[in-house]
Amino acid sequence: MKTIIGYLKHGATEPEPQIECWIPENEHSGVGLIVFPGGGYGGLAEHEGKGYAEYFVKAGIACFVVTYRLGSQGFRHPAMLEDALAAISAVRSSAAEFGVNPRKIGVMGSSAGGHLTAHALVAWNRYENPVSLRPDFGILCYPVIMSSGDFCHQGSMDNLLGGRPSSTLLDEVACEQHVTRETPPCFIWHTAADDGVPVENSMAFASALRRNGVPFELHVYARGGHGLGLNAPFSWESDCLRWLREEMQAS
Repeated sequence: MKTIIGYLKHGATEPEPQIECWIPENEHSGVGLIVFPGGGYGGLAEHEGKGYAEYFVKAGIACFVVTYRLGSQGFRHPAMLEDALAAISAVRSSAAEFGVNPRKIGVMGSSAGGHLTAHALVAWNRYENPVSLRPDFGILCYPVIMSSGDFCHQGSMDNLLGGRPSSTLLDEVACEQHVTRETPPCFIWHTAADDGVPVENSMAFASALRRNGVPFELHVYARGGHGLGLNAPFSWESDCLRWLREEMQAS
């Protein structure tokens, strides 16, 4: 079953972020997964949104694919983070309607969507809201993490921040710098051969989680390019489902 709901109202000339919902028809695990597709903050890759939802819903996981504002539409940070946190608020507020346990709602993203996911994981407490904005877990697929340096994905940062951002702004969106003990547990995967977003991004975030005592599982596969989604020559999705089951049982 798929429904579409709007969750933020902007001006009449601005795009309205939406959530596409996939709800299990039979066995429901009670887990909710909010998905942010990648696309360099310039577009939204369907295989990293709808493609994931169609897979995970078969495992009894309710999926919510978010259309968030983009740099290619003239938006800049913090619009994207605000959309991500608003999506968490919307899903958690309607958890009973979707058959979701409000304490089992996580976020997932790939590439630039992985950056938005990581940003939501470390910046959930920057806004006041009557509903908790803290995700219960995160799934990061070949994520953009760093905002500067040799391993930064410059195109994503240009779309997110515009030209010539200040060092303060760059630091604000450097996700590895804002991990704390309150950051939710994470499943992370990347390939060592990724020449689009270097694996050092995932390693930096995993290292920050380790330093702060946050549980995580990191998989670095030897082969495969960027943007694989579910088309990888290895079964990261099986590892992810196993990790998620273990994490939800332990929580």
